Amino acid sequence: MKKAILSVSNKTGIVPFAQSLQQLGYELYSTGGTMRTLVDENIAVKSISELTHFDEIMDGRVKTLHPAVHGGILADRNKPEHLEQLKEQQIDLIDMVVVNLYPFKETVANPDVTENDAIENIDIGGPTMLRAAAKNFKHVTTIVHPSDYNEVIEKLKSNQLDESYRKSLMIKVFEHTNQYDNAIVDFFKENKESLRYGENPQQQASFVRTSDANHTLGGAKQLHGKQLSYNNIKDADAALSLVKQFETPAAVAVKHMNPCGVGIGTNISEAYQRTFEADSQSIFGGIVALNRTVDATLAETLHSIFLEVIIAPKFSDEALAILNKKKNIRLLEIDMTIDNNEQEIVSVSGGYLIQDKDNVLIKRDDLKVVTENAPTETQWDAMLLGWKVVASVKSNAIILCNDKQTVGIGAGQMNRVGSAQIAIERAIEINDNVVMVSDGFFPMDDTVELAAQHGIKAIIQPGGSIKDQDSIDMANKYGIAMVTTGIRHFKH
Repeated sequence: MKKAILSVSNKTGIVPFAQSLQQLGYELYSTGGTMRTLVDENIAVKSISELTHFDEIMDGRVKTLHPAVHGGILADRNKPEHLEQLKEQQIDLIDMVVVNLYPFKETVANPDVTENDAIENIDIGGPTMLRAAAKNFKHVTTIVHPSDYNEVIEKLKSNQLDESYRKSLMIKVFEHTNQYDNAIVDFFKENKESLRYGENPQQQASFVRTSDANHTLGGAKQLHGKQLSYNNIKDADAALSLVKQFETPAAVAVKHMNPCGVGIGTNISEAYQRTFEADSQSIFGGIVALNRTVDATLAETLHSIFLEVIIAPKFSDEALAILNKKKNIRLLEIDMTIDNNEQEIVSVSGGYLIQDKDNVLIKRDDLKVVTENAPTETQWDAMLLGWKVVASVKSNAIILCNDKQTVGIGAGQMNRVGSAQIAIERAIEINDNVVMVSDGFFPMDDTVELAAQHGIKAIIQPGGSIKDQDSIDMANKYGIAMVTTGIRHFKH
């Protein structure tokens, strides 16, 4: 008679699954709560102790860690010596292991969880049985997800539960145990920080640090202020990523994941002043990142408005004394090194997406003039500045900038003309030195015409539309200099 061990934390579907196994001639063994659930449903099931001839000890910490369990699971049935040793030890083969693990992640998600609570929810016997059975997938079926129960039963009934299918289940096992182990590591490394709430008060949230490198937000040194919020962390990361792109003194102000002002200068105070002037309204309550040391003079200026977070590679003692007068402002010291090995990870329903960071930089030699008129030297400088900034603006993105600062930003509209209209309406100036920057190509010439109607004389955009020539013709009609990059900067 084939034997199956059932020991699950998630009891969903386990009763009908056990009933089906029993009807197919399996002898069932179980532990603790799973066994009680099956007994209550009048399913014939035996205790693991009847398999091991050894009672559970240490409050159940030791129950399946026994040769009668692991010998029966791990035996290679193609090796006569393995089978002979089982016979000598009076150990039966185990054909199926159905296990899912203690709810560790759910336990430690509770802000009031203690270390002892977490320790008691570290499953030992479960992962050990799973890994043993998965290793021996050529002979043993291993199930971790209740969603697989019905398919397994159907394959058993039709005699199609073959090695290939068991291998697919093996992969799920190691994914399951890997996620479980990572959750334990994350908790005990003390790199998981419970936040007051997420984007909104009804959402629970945590900040899990995957790196403590001093050039990352996870490794930032908080010098002052209250705990960072979920939204602070996201905005701070957006500001940090952008300000790192500049070698010259630069300042970035971010609001709701979009830069509202970016400025450069001969010194950091000048850069910040240009950032402030770029949108003196939106910067209020925002996050400012600077790529140079904050001194006392700049600190006085920063202290004069309400800011949530200030990021810099260093704050002088005098600057800290000034900024610390505000109880809640968060001051973060972060190294400005760019790590091109960093990746972005975004969760989605049922998985996550991973991509390299969009750190690609372009030089003037990489750009192509596609119109009759070429940019002026000032327009070239504005284009290179603007191309750095547009990569951090939600698509569809249109920004206007000169060679020292952004002057208007249109972010996240469903069409490019809408973004251009917002940038133009918000612009603090439009003159011959202001260029339009688009993160994607122009599918039609309407954005170019809109730019022309408002006196814009230079545009930089990726190019690559099948209708590029329409936009080029429109630019030539109005004497606009247009440059294409050959790359885009979509940010969703």
